[in-house]
Amino acid sequence: MSEERFGEFVLVRRHERGHVAELVLDRPGAMNAVSTGMARSIAGACAALGEDRDVRAVVLSSSHERAFCVGADLKERNSFSDADLVRQRPVARGAYTGVLELPVPTVAAVHGFALGGGFELALSCDVIVADRTAVMGLPEVSVGVIPGGGGTQLLPRRVGAARAAELIFTARRVEAGEARELGLVDELVEEGRDREEALAMAARIARNSPVGLRAAKRALRLGHGLDLSAGLEVEDAAWRSVAFSGDRAEGVAAFNEKRRPEWPGE
Repeated sequence: MSEERFGEFVLVRRHERGHVAELVLDRPGAMNAVSTGMARSIAGACAALGEDRDVRAVVLSSSHERAFCVGADLKERNSFSDADLVRQRPVARGAYTGVLELPVPTVAAVHGFALGGGFELALSCDVIVADRTAVMGLPEVSVGVIPGGGGTQLLPRRVGAARAAELIFTARRVEAGEARELGLVDELVEEGRDREEALAMAARIARNSPVGLRAAKRALRLGHGLDLSAGLEVEDAAWRSVAFSGDRAEGVAAFNEKRRPEWPGE
């Protein structure tokens, strides 16, 4: 396993021969509250991972024992002028879009508090694995703002418009059991096993074709919300991008030869 640090508060670990990257939120002194500097680091790490063709899956995790991420750094925000807030907005937004736009499958490993922007970082992932200590919610209206890291758009895509409205308008916190029932998380695991299970899922994902994984994610994301005929055109374009690839040839050959594929990744 290798490690690379992006700024002071973000760590990237490589697992599975570099095919699984773990992006670790590592600001334990502030329960991973996202400061301006941390937001830049998240965006920078995501940009690097997105360009790395060896990476087939990313796990978003936390080094803090009691929190995934408590959202924006409100202590920092308290010192901002209106002009400071305007300047920070694209930096903050870049962190969330960085995770959302990663071209490979992403898995969030959530324990403890995942609130506000912290929950939005998890929502930006394709799959959320949470342990039984998880508490999540979007409390922004209780401090005079709205979810600004994608929450108003990502949450209804998970749980429907009415349920998302109730959660956002009440600003209430949801504990792990209810979160699983509502569909806020996809896998609920025993306390302390969120990271282990997320990494195991990412390892299973990473055994598959890197060309296929990127194309499948692209089709899923671009096709969401389109009518069926338009969505099928998106799927067809993604299929054509892989149908004549080296990965497709290797995958078919390996199946017929009853062996594990050695993906060329092209």
